[in-house]
Amino acid sequence: MVIAATVMQKQNAETTQIGGTGQQSLEDARELSGSQILCEALVREGVELLYGYPGGAIMPFYDALTEYSTLRHVLVRHEQAAAHAADGYARATGKVGVCVATSGPGATNLVTGLATAYMDSTPIVAITGQVARHFIGRDAFQETDVIGVTQPITKHNFLVRKIEDLADTVREAFKLALGGRPGPVLIDVPKDIQLSKTQYSLSASVNSRECYRVTRTPEVSTVAIAQAVKLINKAECPIIMSGHGVILSRAYDELRAFAEKTNIPVITTLLGLSALPDSHPLNIGMPGMHGPAHVNKAIGTADVLIGVGLRFDDRVTGKVSEFAPHARIIHIDIDPSEMHKVKVATVPIVADAKDALAALTMAVNPADHRSWINEIRSWETRNAELASNVKRDQQYPDPTSILEAIRAETNGEAIIVTDVGQHQMWTARHYTWSRPNSHITSGGLGTMGFALPAAMGVKMGIPDTPVWVVAGDGGIQMNIQELATLQQQGVTIKVAIMNNGYLGMVRQWQQFFHSRNYSETPITGPDYVKLADAYGLTGMCITRREDVSAAVHKAMETEGTVIIDFVIESESNVYPMVAPGSAITNMIEEHVEENSSHD
Repeated sequence: MVIAATVMQKQNAETTQIGGTGQQSLEDARELSGSQILCEALVREGVELLYGYPGGAIMPFYDALTEYSTLRHVLVRHEQAAAHAADGYARATGKVGVCVATSGPGATNLVTGLATAYMDSTPIVAITGQVARHFIGRDAFQETDVIGVTQPITKHNFLVRKIEDLADTVREAFKLALGGRPGPVLIDVPKDIQLSKTQYSLSASVNSRECYRVTRTPEVSTVAIAQAVKLINKAECPIIMSGHGVILSRAYDELRAFAEKTNIPVITTLLGLSALPDSHPLNIGMPGMHGPAHVNKAIGTADVLIGVGLRFDDRVTGKVSEFAPHARIIHIDIDPSEMHKVKVATVPIVADAKDALAALTMAVNPADHRSWINEIRSWETRNAELASNVKRDQQYPDPTSILEAIRAETNGEAIIVTDVGQHQMWTARHYTWSRPNSHITSGGLGTMGFALPAAMGVKMGIPDTPVWVVAGDGGIQMNIQELATLQQQGVTIKVAIMNNGYLGMVRQWQQFFHSRNYSETPITGPDYVKLADAYGLTGMCITRREDVSAAVHKAMETEGTVIIDFVIESESNVYPMVAPGSAITNMIEEHVEENSSHD
């Protein structure tokens, strides 16, 4: 070990200090424990917040943590919430989110959060304690093969086998998490490595070919751009489909510039919402299973589809063979593995969305597609007229009135964090998005229980911005214990629960596809006003539509976290809806359902 440490010192002495002011010499090296080195490495990466829960195998790290005042640790009430909070922090700030857990059940409790981040390309570094090296593989107390468990749901994971590798592993993990297509990375640190000591200096010696390969940004192909430009210039009914990659690359200006120069209508996927303001005349809405009919019809009619930073998820495409059947597809994505995975691209462009859109904008001709846009808007108007004739309940708060009140009270500047279910789709469809990156949700994995802890991470990452949770009465109960964390940390978010007494989206599917056999979907919950009071927070229960705006106003005026229990109509449905296995142009629409129910 001494020999290895000496070699490391010599290597480090020849490299530039990361985040420092100059060269490091051998005299700068100090003898530190593995836990201290782990803390030093996190400080070097600019980490400010960690979400975690201590335990036996990670205890040495927590012992060292008290020496580092710049590392603020947030004690969650469940490790899954630590991963979701790190996820929310990363999505809001663009930085790497960090979560910490002990071995065994602590590490496995991170799994859902890591899978959520993996599916939605969120940069997270998870640090887990592990039993001492000589116990590994012997079924020791709280031992789990977390490397094996998380391999399919992380971008990369590391088991640290030597203390000399610890600092470099942390450095590489952060590079991997952020580079290329972002994603979660896990570092598993045995307890004896945390306790042992070696020489350490601030310099880094990472020179990993694998790290470079995974983190480098591919260059935009001039050949592919030229091929794409030919298709775009000749298109008569083109569509831009903007996905999460536009958000991740912060390509808002590039998307707008490209759309405006070409005069091509833009649709935004669930995770792409807010990349282009809803008020922009070229923004026509969200596609897919719950997208408005005019958007899905436009996809079915388009002759060129430009997909930017997306993976053609099944909730967007519906029956793949009937998705954009007349369109030649230009697919832009930083991850080459996404090309041709679902839809064969006529022109694949493997590149960062920001770079590719800028290159296309420079190369394309200005165009006029007013007649195409007017046709889409005429479909939209017709559908709106049909929907306006549907009789609706006027007593209970309805989702649209709740969302409109939140937007009005916050002037559209709030970040909305949704859970998963009907409320998620209502929010995606009916909230008016204007602030970039103001919509945060679990898209790929569809994780109930995501919103409350993720919103905590969002708020702590950008504390001056109002943050609202929109959740259902099912999902909110999955991580409701984090109300205690919010109260202890003094974090202020506002929570709107759309409470219909059901697992609403499952019930809706049971209504349409299982003859209204509502098997195990009715659900009860606590008195949220009393629950809020028990946690030292503020709660309200709203049962009348006329009281919605006043309640939202009061919540914004009230200091601290506020929970509003909006009791909505029990069998409200999300319309339109595409049946599983159907083409997205074959939709179940509200006016059709309402008319047929009176036949």
